[in-house]
Amino acid sequence: MRVYGVTGWKNTGKTTLTERLVAELVAQGLRISTVKHAHHATEIDHPGRDSHRHREAGAGQVIVASPVRWALMTELRGAEEPPLADLLAHLDPCDLVLIEGYKTAPHPKIETHRKAAGRDLLALQNPTIRAIASDGPVGSALPRFDLDDVAGIAAFIRAEVGL
Repeated sequence: MRVYGVTGWKNTGKTTLTERLVAELVAQGLRISTVKHAHHATEIDHPGRDSHRHREAGAGQVIVASPVRWALMTELRGAEEPPLADLLAHLDPCDLVLIEGYKTAPHPKIETHRKAAGRDLLALQNPTIRAIASDGPVGSALPRFDLDDVAGIAAFIRAEVGL
């Protein structure tokens, strides 16, 4: 499975770039899946919903299914967060998985950077970062794209993964 990451500090445009890359690559005829990592207890279910009630009652896994979509939620209940590779194994075959977050995982990545965020480049310490998407100049020899150059970034990623 081909994977490529979008990483960066908080409020630098990771989600916006990922969303725009998905739309661009799908428009080019590719099958795209995504994985989004969060550092906090992300809640995709809401109190009062049947599935939330099942989880609160102690169910380890809950599937919600409808004629439009289905989702599988797994409660870790204190267990270690599974490695990214284990999560990827749950995905159906596709052309490319875009991974948002997972700064230190070994897959190749593009870093989003905004001067206003006031943070140093992750790329200075992270050899898995292959390019930078920024709203201004950066102090790196890596390829640099404007954050809005979605077509250019998509072409770069396609070349990197051989699509």
